[in-house]
Amino acid sequence: MYIEQGRKGELGMWKYILPPVGFLLLMLFNYLLSSGVDVEQQMQIMVKNLGKPITFIVVLAPFVAFFGGLLFWVKFVHQQSIRSLTTSRKKIDWKRVFFTFGVYGLFIIISTIIGYYLSPEDYQINFNVKSFILLFITALILIPIQTSFEEYMFRGYMMQGIGLAVKNRWIPLLITSCIFGLMHLGNPEVTKLGLIIMVYYIGTGLFLGIITLMDEGLELALGFHAANNFFQALLVTATWTAFQTDSILIYTGEPGIGLDLLFPVLVIYPIFLIVLAKKYKWSNWKEKLLGKVEEEPQGVLEE
Repeated sequence: MYIEQGRKGELGMWKYILPPVGFLLLMLFNYLLSSGVDVEQQMQIMVKNLGKPITFIVVLAPFVAFFGGLLFWVKFVHQQSIRSLTTSRKKIDWKRVFFTFGVYGLFIIISTIIGYYLSPEDYQINFNVKSFILLFITALILIPIQTSFEEYMFRGYMMQGIGLAVKNRWIPLLITSCIFGLMHLGNPEVTKLGLIIMVYYIGTGLFLGIITLMDEGLELALGFHAANNFFQALLVTATWTAFQTDSILIYTGEPGIGLDLLFPVLVIYPIFLIVLAKKYKWSNWKEKLLGKVEEEPQGVLEE
């Protein structure tokens, strides 16, 4: 069982508390700094001074240090293997990672094409071969690091730590989903759309947590999250989004508020849950999502 894999290292409350608290304090500091500031305007000033490629790197570069620091802490302080932080299987299943990356990436491509043809007046074509190639290479390197850090921190490290502490599954699922959503409070999208967007962020965290617990590993969440950020960065951005890139399209329309934000949470994510459940033959949903954490590890799953 996935949460129980946390016992395969040196336990200790202070060991589990320090990395999340440190990261969340940093996020709180960033949020307080941005309070009362026009984040969209500040982003545009940065783009004007540095250019989009450098701005993109500046935004994502800290996650290289965050991810490296978390893996170092797990490996050398907890003395837990990265495999046991990732999955309950005997080895990391990369086919699962690439499956959700490919399927959700294809969905984003198709939905972007449909959105453009339904409302071409809301988009500006921004394609430049050299700029796009540079963006593709940069995104291919940095975005998987950024999304992997978030998955390992929230659905991995915190999910296992909280689960072992409270000895059930639903509390860490809810806590990590809410904290994941609140982490995005400093994003310019929040300023533009309002706090209603927290429904989307928290709902996304809940979806990623559910597939992690049902599949007993992070692989599906790693692929899905990477696809979301990678293809969005390549295909379409706006002046008010966290990613400022030389994407193929620039959205110039007014963003929808309400059903547009709820649609992924209420429709797209449930459909993906059904697809993944059928493909990987998930069962015993109540126990895996709401049940107790076993007192002793149950071993690893077979391939």
